[in-house]
Amino acid sequence: MNRAFNRKKDKSWMHTPEALAKHFIAYNAKFLGNTEVDQPKGTEVVKDAVRKLKFQRHIKKSEGQKIPKVELQISIYGVKILDPKSKEVQYNCQLHRISFCADDKTDKRIFTFICKDSESNKHLCYVFDSEKCAEEITLTIGQAFDLAYKKFLESGGKDVETRKQIGGLQKRIQDLEAENSELKKQLQVLEEQLMIAQVPPGNSMSSKTPTDIFDMVPFSPMTPLVPLPASNGSAPPPPARPTEIRRDVFGAEPFDPFTCGAADFPPDIQSKLDEMQEGFKMGLTVEGTVFSLDPLEGRC
Repeated sequence: MNRAFNRKKDKSWMHTPEALAKHFIAYNAKFLGNTEVDQPKGTEVVKDAVRKLKFQRHIKKSEGQKIPKVELQISIYGVKILDPKSKEVQYNCQLHRISFCADDKTDKRIFTFICKDSESNKHLCYVFDSEKCAEEITLTIGQAFDLAYKKFLESGGKDVETRKQIGGLQKRIQDLEAENSELKKQLQVLEEQLMIAQVPPGNSMSSKTPTDIFDMVPFSPMTPLVPLPASNGSAPPPPARPTEIRRDVFGAEPFDPFTCGAADFPPDIQSKLDEMQEGFKMGLTVEGTVFSLDPLEGRC
């Protein structure tokens, strides 16, 4: 790794080797983002990247977007960039892929490092904003490089291959977790669409009889006019006569000579009718006149 200034070599390391070899050192910072650079190292390279990302962040800030906060976990295996609340890993920059690290002399809050992307093989410059820890973070990354190099010499290069394999597995796990999260979202969307598409059995349109504009069932010539036999083979019962009494246009019940009886008239009228009927019978007996029911026979 190339350091931006040599005075850091004269400073003593801030952390114990065990802290970086067996665990990690965590820092909180604001992440301005990353951008592609043409060279893997150089002070002017990172300065151009810082100016570019600061300008982009200024535009986003004017639109109401805040600079996201991240947690940095530095160890001899690399620098992890995580969400401080969910602890989800956003970027995993392996140490052997980091080629340059520096803090800004003009702005003590800014520090950067250049890392080669494992998929695209492009060099990306990561820029961070830390109020008080910019130089300390840069020193911690430098100490992690120093310890990793010593371990590399002690293992004869085998440890580097192991770290590469571990880094590859971690990247694979990251990709699988992201893919799993995306599949869960798609499954949730499909379940919601299926619930909307389902129609309750009681509201099925296929079982509803079509009606006309007056909400009446239209007549169909294919409808049988005769009653169908019952399921047991016997004839269906005759249709029941309506019990409702029909009335004429004046609201009175029509006269039916077949159904009227003595109880159909008031008592005074009924007594008059009885007297007339008795007199009619007596007249027929006294005079001996007979009326024929046949109109062709005439009167005798």
